[in-house]
Amino acid sequence: MNTLFRALPSMDACLSALSGHDLPHAHLRALVQAFLEQRRADIRAGYVADSDALTLDALLPALTSFVRDKARPRLRRVLNATGVVIHTNLGRSALAEEAVRAAALAAGGYCNLEYDLSTGERGCRHSLVEGLVRELTGAEAAVVVNNNAAAVLLMLDTLCKGGEVVVSRGQLVEIGGSFRIPDVMARSGAILREVGATNRTHLFDYARAINENTRALLRVHTSNYRIAGFHADVPLEDMAALAREHGLPLLEDLGSGSFVDFTPWGLPGEPTARGVLRAGADMVTFSGDKVLGGPQAGIIAGRSDLISLIRANQLIRALRCDKMTLAALEATLRLYLDPDKALARIPTLRRITMSPAELSRRAKRLARALRRALPPGSARVNVAAGVSRVGGGSFPERDLPTTLVCVEPCACGLEQLRTRLLNCDPPLVGRTGRAGRGERDAFLLDPRTLEEHEFTEAARVMAQALADSA
Repeated sequence: MNTLFRALPSMDACLSALSGHDLPHAHLRALVQAFLEQRRADIRAGYVADSDALTLDALLPALTSFVRDKARPRLRRVLNATGVVIHTNLGRSALAEEAVRAAALAAGGYCNLEYDLSTGERGCRHSLVEGLVRELTGAEAAVVVNNNAAAVLLMLDTLCKGGEVVVSRGQLVEIGGSFRIPDVMARSGAILREVGATNRTHLFDYARAINENTRALLRVHTSNYRIAGFHADVPLEDMAALAREHGLPLLEDLGSGSFVDFTPWGLPGEPTARGVLRAGADMVTFSGDKVLGGPQAGIIAGRSDLISLIRANQLIRALRCDKMTLAALEATLRLYLDPDKALARIPTLRRITMSPAELSRRAKRLARALRRALPPGSARVNVAAGVSRVGGGSFPERDLPTTLVCVEPCACGLEQLRTRLLNCDPPLVGRTGRAGRGERDAFLLDPRTLEEHEFTEAARVMAQALADSA
């Protein structure tokens, strides 16, 4: 074992061999030390028995790869071929080019974030997008915070702290990361008063629960699940009338939120922010980075007197958005002023509404790019009918028809291929499953979530992964 330890190259020899790397010396030295410690651990475990495998020439390819991988940024661009449009783990919605440019402009220099250009005095960041939100939703006033959970927390803390909030038992949702409406409510200082049964809640359930401690009625849109079968819910208009009768605000958490009616594309009708406010809700909250297709944000819109109370809450400073988020959100909202332009320019909307014919054409083009790039005999490539998902908790259990590109590797298993694709630059994320003739297991690429200019890059990455596994 001592002989094997002595065979390892010195630190200076390793650093000299890596002199082309543009890394701070101390950082590079720490990475080399970590690599050598791994080799020593391999020796102690009995994985290495030949000193020739420990020379600098033998270790240099692995050392170079180790340093390159460890020096990469942790947050990296990924090729999304999963077919999940709003993929929470991959950053949710991709921004429109207009939003990207706006965020970069705000980030690269000074801007009037809190400076009133008309007076030369201090301004308010909350006014930057308020006019657009009012125009698009019909709200009297609006404010934006850093996500919808923050919006709900701020709304409840402001309007309901110390009092009861009446919510249907069937609407006590849990979203990703185990964040639950009852827990958010508890953090706000509001007291949950749940009514009805899991599958059926009636107007009289709400009426019976109202007392001198009631601060609001709350509706929570069950955007990430559905109750089917023997089910009943109270129409928003009826709840609004009940709330007005008792002088209470009706609050609506729309969750994903939307400005678009997707029924022409085969998806079920979802409430829009404008529709909810028009039907009688006093305040609505929704996300900016889901179906809306913008940056991460939580939008609160509704009555001006209630929004004024929200703005006076000290929590709002802790939950506010930065200049890049506001710039990207403003650019996204401006696209919605022209609905046709929004559908064409906002990637989330464009991908959700893409036609089956267009997806078939794109799949065939991606398949041709793969066949040209892959090493001969490394994989079989074909196309097959499949399904995509909207994702982000939106339209659960609703499939979008698509055409999948199926890659069947010949020299490695699907799990090995998946791992190699994740180690490529950029990583390619797809899914495995059965598709195509004979329903064989394959690695599936969905062109719905790949831009056409990414096809050549995806083919190169796949070719690299298959060549490495040969």
